[in-house]
Amino acid sequence: MATNFKSLLPIIDVSPLLLKCDDFDMMEDAGVAEVVGKLDRACRDVGFFYVIGHGISEDLIKNVKEVTHQFFQLPYEEKLKIKITAAAGYRGYQRIGVNFTSGKQDLHEAIDCYREFNHGMYGETGKVLEGPNQWPKNPQDYKELMDEYIKLCTDLSKKILRGISLALGGSSYEFEGKMVGDPFWVMRIIGYPGVKGENEIGCGAHTDYGLLTLINQDDDKTALQVRNLAGDWISAIPIPGSFICNIGDMLKILSNGIYESTLHRVINNSPRYRVCVAFFYETNFDAVIEPLEIFKEKYPQNKRFQNFKKVVYGEHLINKVQTTFASLMEHN
Repeated sequence: MATNFKSLLPIIDVSPLLLKCDDFDMMEDAGVAEVVGKLDRACRDVGFFYVIGHGISEDLIKNVKEVTHQFFQLPYEEKLKIKITAAAGYRGYQRIGVNFTSGKQDLHEAIDCYREFNHGMYGETGKVLEGPNQWPKNPQDYKELMDEYIKLCTDLSKKILRGISLALGGSSYEFEGKMVGDPFWVMRIIGYPGVKGENEIGCGAHTDYGLLTLINQDDDKTALQVRNLAGDWISAIPIPGSFICNIGDMLKILSNGIYESTLHRVINNSPRYRVCVAFFYETNFDAVIEPLEIFKEKYPQNKRFQNFKKVVYGEHLINKVQTTFASLMEHN
């Protein structure tokens, strides 16, 4: 579980891992072994860490935020051209105040996107999210930019997860196949208005419900907060060019509770508008999630975690989506 960390989250240069990520004997490399050790400590003690040396160009990271700022500066009438609805597969733009966390209204607007898939691919369960993503035509080439960004984030997440698998004592491919052989992804492109008062909740306290999250946040505004074991909220101060990575509920289950997903929230006390692009790397949509046998065997002392109920990821995701947007859909 998260410890009483007090200050800056761990910073991990993953470049040695990326360089050797496709090698079966990569743990024989001293640089990889060092990265794996740091991943293990970060996932056990905090559940969050900064990722540097990730190989994604800083220009692309900045450009994604800049064009997102441009979109959110548009009049509501323009943004509502891609309005989120149930009929659109819960994909598209949501205005400020539509999103709820734990039943409480959040102060942000967003574009919600999901990996696209063929009609009928996931049966009745998948029908809820069927449909193409709704990308704005203004700014121009926004879709093309985000397609490139998503591809790179998917590849980076896969490689970080291989390192985490090694950190848990499995092989680098432990999660792949039935669990993550055909990974789903979710992306929330979020805008937080500047506030006049203090401690207005941009997004309430929550854990993420997938595997890994890559957070690309504005460099000049501190708003993301992570809760430690003592209940203190520690600010995740932006580091230019980095991602913040955190583990989610599905990884907690798969690891037999060795790694804990950590509560976090967003409070933008800046008077200026803040943008955050959150990419969620998930399991296969139809994966049945339960502790992997190898981690039950390696960590028998964690018997209290072996009562996890089986979860089908896609069903879990859809339940969260429909709960979050229940009030919105009543008015559509």
